Amino acid sequence: MNYLIDTHAFLWIVANDSKLSNKVKSLFLDSENLLHLSMASIWEMAVKISLKKLSVGEPLKDFLQMNLRGNDVEILNIKVAHIFLLENLPFYHRDPFDRMIISQSISENIPIISADKAFDFYPIKRIW
Repeated sequence: MNYLIDTHAFLWIVANDSKLSNKVKSLFLDSENLLHLSMASIWEMAVKISLKKLSVGEPLKDFLQMNLRGNDVEILNIKVAHIFLLENLPFYHRDPFDRMIISQSISENIPIISADKAFDFYPIKRIW
């Protein structure tokens, strides 16, 4: 099955953080699942690193090369259809990065792995 990983969930997976639910750990370890990280998450990480709100201990490019490949995670690029969907997406969630991830989830019909309960207001399946 395909899953879209929210930014914080990806960072927690990479760090093997105790905040991860057992369900997420199980999905992550199942080699039958195909995990995707949105280009919006990469953009968000770059912005937060530049603002000194996030540190990954090395240049983002190196961090991603190691952790995407090492964890068999694919990048989900942003398509025009994802952007067009934003035009009518209600503002239950105001974070622009999360809104893009939600739009991608709706458009691609992919569940999102996220602890963010605000995602539940949208017509998506959130896994945590």
